[in-house]
Amino acid sequence: MRVLICDDHALVRAGVRRLLDAMDGVEVVGEAAGADEVVIKARQVLPEVIVLDLSLKGRSGFDALAELRRTCPEAAIVVLSMHEDVLHVREALSRGALGYVVKDASPAELEIALRAAAAGRNFLSPQVAAPQLRGYRAAREPGDVESLPRRQREILDALGAGRTTKQIAADLHISVKTVETHRARMMEALGCRNAGELLRVAMRHYDRP
Repeated sequence: MRVLICDDHALVRAGVRRLLDAMDGVEVVGEAAGADEVVIKARQVLPEVIVLDLSLKGRSGFDALAELRRTCPEAAIVVLSMHEDVLHVREALSRGALGYVVKDASPAELEIALRAAAAGRNFLSPQVAAPQLRGYRAAREPGDVESLPRRQREILDALGAGRTTKQIAADLHISVKTVETHRARMMEALGCRNAGELLRVAMRHYDRP
């Protein structure tokens, strides 16, 4: 997977590059510090995925996102941002982003987002996905939540409340990897095809009267 990083802070770019360099099958093909530069670099290096900050100096990441979708439609875009409010998330998605990851997310969460985007799937950090999905009712009927083991029901409730994987791990005194394993098993047990469907089930279960 060829990845281009865009952030106006050199330390952030360096940190993200180190994370990506440690991921199997991921190659960082370039860095950019602004909207104009990322559009030019994308045309030059032809990335499969672009990691894009929204708060850039000069033209915003939103401007870059819209232009990248026009000029480099084959590149999937994952927003990596400090903003967790619904307006930023909805605007990014409406302009063509496939993923939205908050900057305090775990490295594993960023990797999931990148691989999902490369496969043409959406991924949102749980704390921004929960507000997006609150009140939404999936057409598909989920599997029986009550048949899940107690620990998995606890994790499902925490996801529905908007807790991140890292926060859930700390709350339950288990590892992040264990939380991720339980999530994968819940998806299989409930018939969820992706993380978004699991979050919809979690929100529906959490919102029960």
